[in-house]
Amino acid sequence: MSKVIQSSNLPIIDLESVVEDMIATGRQVSVLWQYPGSLAFVAKGRDYRSEFHINASEEVTYMIRGTMNLHHRTPEGVESIAVIPAGSSNWMPSNTEHSPRFPSDAFALILERSRLEGEIDRFRWYCPECDEFLHEEEYVVEDYTLDPVSKAYARFFDSVEARTCTHCGHVMPRPEEQVG
Repeated sequence: MSKVIQSSNLPIIDLESVVEDMIATGRQVSVLWQYPGSLAFVAKGRDYRSEFHINASEEVTYMIRGTMNLHHRTPEGVESIAVIPAGSSNWMPSNTEHSPRFPSDAFALILERSRLEGEIDRFRWYCPECDEFLHEEEYVVEDYTLDPVSKAYARFFDSVEARTCTHCGHVMPRPEEQVG
């Protein structure tokens, strides 16, 4: 028989309540805690996520609701997809190019290490037509509540030059142009 220890010093977080609050407020990210050695947040899916994120921390994902198609690239540049259904989890090594793609009605718990001083997160896009490298945004993540993914997206999609493939000439459309 296991013993349950309750302490006001050890926070217990109801993930369903966090999800319901995010739905009500429209927030994309809810940071649960952010300490030098540990970062935890709930992320709402983005209907059109296309970049590959690279960070120096290992990462654990737990799907609270919905299914994630976790696109990732090998060091040789080969893209693969890991499917993570609701109630399932995965671990990802540091510096893995990854693109967590899941719909806006899905939610994931992400656990990773807070960034060390001088670490830079990178966001890379590849041409959807020929798979050539398009563009990279860099972001120093000092505070995850600032939602670095949204900031990187804004800079990328506001630049036609960044979205234009120098190899085949294809212009990656803005997310709102993808609907329909």
